[in-house]
Amino acid sequence: MPAAARPELEANRVYRTKQFARWGKNPSRLVQRLVQEGQLRELAHGLYYAPGKSRFGAVPPRDDELLRAFLETDDYVLTGPPAWTTLGLGATAMFASTLVYNRKRSGEFELGGRTFLLRRVAFPAKPPREWFAIDLIEHQAMAGVAPDALVAGLMREVRERRLDPIVLAEMAAAYGTHATLALVRHCIQHAQEAA
Repeated sequence: MPAAARPELEANRVYRTKQFARWGKNPSRLVQRLVQEGQLRELAHGLYYAPGKSRFGAVPPRDDELLRAFLETDDYVLTGPPAWTTLGLGATAMFASTLVYNRKRSGEFELGGRTFLLRRVAFPAKPPREWFAIDLIEHQAMAGVAPDALVAGLMREVRERRLDPIVLAEMAAAYGTHATLALVRHCIQHAQEAA
């Protein structure tokens, strides 16, 4: 392959085969050559990454980079236990897969040895902390949180101003069920009465 036709690969970047079409008429062959040379590694069918290097060896791509390439967009949100446990609402469960909301695909996918559970659902462009609380309420059984602990946690977080009651109610109205909205209103009312 002539040096001029060789693509500049960015370390830890994930690529799709079709992105190599500008360097030749047969992007699949070019990708296979780059894999043989060790410049690319296969993640899944049609998905490759340029490994970064550290003193411990090759560094795999981050989840956000994997998802950007797989979904071909930045329009997604990582949620689930890592996001829920930071809320202080009693969530303790851990999942074997990463929960990802997006607007394109649903299903469970293995990418680079990691499992992602993709769901096509509505979510705000920049989810606030209050949206993650609504997401937790909607998935409280999956999250391993007892209903009483969730209610107590919500009232505490609203009372101590770690959750904005107005934003929480807006997120519940836009993204929650009627039951979730009723629960949120109940918690806000009791938190404000106790303040």
